[in-house]
Amino acid sequence: MKGRLGELERSVLEHLWEAGPSDAKAVDGRVGRARSITLHTIQSTLERLHRKRLVTRSKRGRAWVYAPALTRSQWLARSIQELIDAVPGTRADAVLSAFVDVAARASGEQLEELERRIRERRRQEGET
Repeated sequence: MKGRLGELERSVLEHLWEAGPSDAKAVDGRVGRARSITLHTIQSTLERLHRKRLVTRSKRGRAWVYAPALTRSQWLARSIQELIDAVPGTRADAVLSAFVDVAARASGEQLEELERRIRERRRQEGET
């Protein structure tokens, strides 16, 4: 799957979601040092995420500043869709069944949020 990320890539993306736009040194200070890896490795990881179009970058002085190109929710939705697309013959009912199994472990609060989102989606579909 093209959206599949390694552990370091996920950690870097998590850092960007939490901290906001960051240059490689800031990411290294939070992610790299905790793993005893070099700044160069962090820079390479950011470059890979940029090539995968998961982060954007802009020049600030002499440094690139990286920001997530999509939200955590958008990335999750895209990853799930890629997983579904990768399994030949996957039907919606099989996906929903698997989702119900996952939802069974959710808290009451999370289930209420799911119900709210389903109602909202139905309302939106009724408007179209």
